[in-house]
Amino acid sequence: MQQIAPPAEMSPSPISSDTAWPVWALGALALGMLVLYLPTFYTLAHTTWNKDESGHGPMILAMSYWLLWQERKAFFSSKGEPAVFAAFACLIPGILLYVLGRSQAIDTLEVASQILVLIACLLLLRGWQGLRLVWFPVFFLIFMIPLPGLVVQALTLPLKSAVSYLVELIMYAAGYPIGRSGVILTVGPYQLMVADACSGLSSLFTLEALGLFYMKLMNYKSKARNLVLAIAIVPISFVSNVIRVIILVLVTYHLGDEAGQGFLHGFAGMVLFTVALILTYAADRLLAARFDKEVK
Repeated sequence: MQQIAPPAEMSPSPISSDTAWPVWALGALALGMLVLYLPTFYTLAHTTWNKDESGHGPMILAMSYWLLWQERKAFFSSKGEPAVFAAFACLIPGILLYVLGRSQAIDTLEVASQILVLIACLLLLRGWQGLRLVWFPVFFLIFMIPLPGLVVQALTLPLKSAVSYLVELIMYAAGYPIGRSGVILTVGPYQLMVADACSGLSSLFTLEALGLFYMKLMNYKSKARNLVLAIAIVPISFVSNVIRVIILVLVTYHLGDEAGQGFLHGFAGMVLFTVALILTYAADRLLAARFDKEVK
């Protein structure tokens, strides 16, 4: 008798039910977030993101979701169980913040609600274990929340005063005929007012966000190193802003008020970030001399 070969085992489907669910879940998450927050981003693009103190918002948004996309494999391969109760504990206040912020034109609440809604979606997908894997992109979204006007005003004036004082001190020591009245600097026949944009508040948030993004990409393992570098970015931002104002004063004094105004609007931001990035890299190299030895 001819032996009948046993039936061949059926090859598994390239997309099993276990893997198909995350794909559809990710699609539903992306579509839901897009439908809910696309009007918010459109409004911000025509209002808040046009201001100096919040102009970094689109960059933070893009970086956060890019990082989240990079972590998708680790997230969906985790075995975390959905945390339904915790998810709705975040989703309900998130939706309430969104409705309140949208209806009352409070962009701080409207943007902040995005973080709670995103956390709720992640908890529904993979619970606390999954959320721990992608905590950094979620945390990074904090930097795109516009600061309330009262907070901006409270922080801007002291920063402007400090910048004005140091610029006067340094340039007077260098022999320039400079005087100061509040935040108004007088150098030779010219007067320059340190405006809100020159306080360094917006650049502080932008540089801090870029610094954290840099540390994430470098994947430094030392928490102490990351903490020291994150703290160092604060004085680095302030020093960079002082250097920017000094260069502006020098351009105005030597080349005239028209040249100074042209420099302010066309080149000052580039100078600030160039100096800040150089100082940040220098600080990172100094920390490397200390912490890289521990890794070895």
